[in-house]
Amino acid sequence: MKVQQISVFLENKSGRLAQLTQTLGQAGINIRALSIADTSDFGILRLIVNKPEEAHRVLGEAGFTVSMTDVIAVEVKDVPGGLSSVLSVLDAAGINIEYLYAFLEKSSSDALVVFRVEQINEAIELLMKNNVNILNGERVYKL
Repeated sequence: MKVQQISVFLENKSGRLAQLTQTLGQAGINIRALSIADTSDFGILRLIVNKPEEAHRVLGEAGFTVSMTDVIAVEVKDVPGGLSSVLSVLDAAGINIEYLYAFLEKSSSDALVVFRVEQINEAIELLMKNNVNILNGERVYKL
């Protein structure tokens, strides 16, 4: 039920993001979702791609500082309060969310949100017990 996320440390300089996307494109790797957090000097680009292990390899070979992290892709009801209902389940169990971002495509009529949490296995089990649909990596990579 875990999804592999690629995280890349990027210097905050012109063309670096273009180089990264060109590297992935030339390797036939498709970006499914992304988020970037930046400061004046650098950024952390987080990516869900269709081939995470290959992306990790080609980006490393191209000189990027890259790592892989397990995250959860959760379907959230696309209604007011839909995200709140999922967050409440995690909060009640004391599971901290480090960050989250929305997915670019929907897998159904619901929204898709990517979560990075501190206790991933516990979070997966808890969400499943509360009838929250969690997508496995293979399904997410194909969206």
